[in-house]
Amino acid sequence: MFKKFFKKFINDDNDEKQKKETLNEEEKVKEEEVDEKFFDEDINHKDGEKQEDDIELNYHEQVEDEITQEEMDEIDFSEVIEEAEEESENPEIDNAIELDYHEETENEISQEEMDEMNIEEMISEETDEDHQENIPTEVKEDTKVEEEVKEEKKVPEKKSFFERLKSGLFKTRDAMNSAIDNLINGKAKIDDDLYDELEEIMISADMGVETTISIIDELRDVVADNHIRDPKLIKVELEKLLRNKLKANNQDNSLNVEEGKQSVILVIGVNGVGKTTTIGKLAYNLKKDGKSVMIAAGDTFRAAAIEQLGEWAKRVDAPMISTSEGSDPASVVFDAIKSQKADNTDVLIIDTAGRLHNKVNLMNELEKINRIISREHPDANKEILLVLDATTGQNALFQAKEFNKVTKITGLVLTKLDGTAKGGVVFPLQVENNIPVKFIGIGEQKDNLEKFDSDKFVDALFSK
Repeated sequence: MFKKFFKKFINDDNDEKQKKETLNEEEKVKEEEVDEKFFDEDINHKDGEKQEDDIELNYHEQVEDEITQEEMDEIDFSEVIEEAEEESENPEIDNAIELDYHEETENEISQEEMDEMNIEEMISEETDEDHQENIPTEVKEDTKVEEEVKEEKKVPEKKSFFERLKSGLFKTRDAMNSAIDNLINGKAKIDDDLYDELEEIMISADMGVETTISIIDELRDVVADNHIRDPKLIKVELEKLLRNKLKANNQDNSLNVEEGKQSVILVIGVNGVGKTTTIGKLAYNLKKDGKSVMIAAGDTFRAAAIEQLGEWAKRVDAPMISTSEGSDPASVVFDAIKSQKADNTDVLIIDTAGRLHNKVNLMNELEKINRIISREHPDANKEILLVLDATTGQNALFQAKEFNKVTKITGLVLTKLDGTAKGGVVFPLQVENNIPVKFIGIGEQKDNLEKFDSDKFVDALFSK
């Protein structure tokens, strides 16, 4: 209906008052005639007047009454905007149509209706659509390819073992390494105070009292024998001692898995240390090394334990032997060994229910499982891995000692090292218990279970 719509409002209150005072009946008649011509779609300028002349239309109460709500709803703003854009680009049309709305018109067109007429959004949307339509198909396809390439470039490169280890030990490194740096940088000489403060730092990192005192005594001897006077050299000697401590008993930190021979790995530990997750990650590592793996769901007591282990089995594409909840775990182990032998699977990993060392019935059940493995698969390599939560600090050391009294533990798995500053517990675990740490967990992903390497561990602990 409206072929040309306003580009801006000219609404000056002072002009309106003047126009109201001087307006007479003849002018009203003329305005009505002009209005009729404006709404006539076929209007032609017979006298050849140029379109550059300004058309001033003033709407008063008579015209406003004729503009009904229905007419306002029928306004096609997209057509108006398109024509407004065409006019702005047409050099022959220099002047815009200016429409004055008075107080009566503003009262009828409410603020709510004006909010709905978001002309800027409509212009932006139509401009974007026109721009997209004008882009050739080949250009669009090239753009998509470029975007896909950019997304691929955003994928972070896989970190090396040392980088992952260093990242996982950042809390322990900050608690220990940074504290040692602050200590020696603030000392002018080596004295008893320095040793006492160093001892506190090591104990705070959960190295244990016994292990810490032993290392400090050895450090004193090294400093005295080599006539060391510079406090900064203390850190160098301490790093050497810690490295030697982890190698003192010539422990084998590798998993007892041989080529051409079947292996059985029994995973034990208290509730909540991450046994199920560790089994999934361990299976992933073994499969990555080219081993065939089978999993046995021996935790038949904890609710949803079988389902949780089953999800991990799917993730690493390993078959799982299981039974119903509440069944005898020993029967699951028996069936799993039969399946392993029949399928000639390289490694069988057995999950067990969480148990405390002082629970006699559960510990007897563990012994029963051990007997079945020895009886049914006597030629297999055997591992009993105790999973410990690094965040528990010295409690993990206590658990290792107590479990080792009941069953012969062949290796330790220390989980959640990335979430604690108590990573120093690795030293007393391996030194005091004489049990090798075989794996450390430094993240939640399936590839975040790392084989323990004492040299790399110390390097990551003392790196910048």
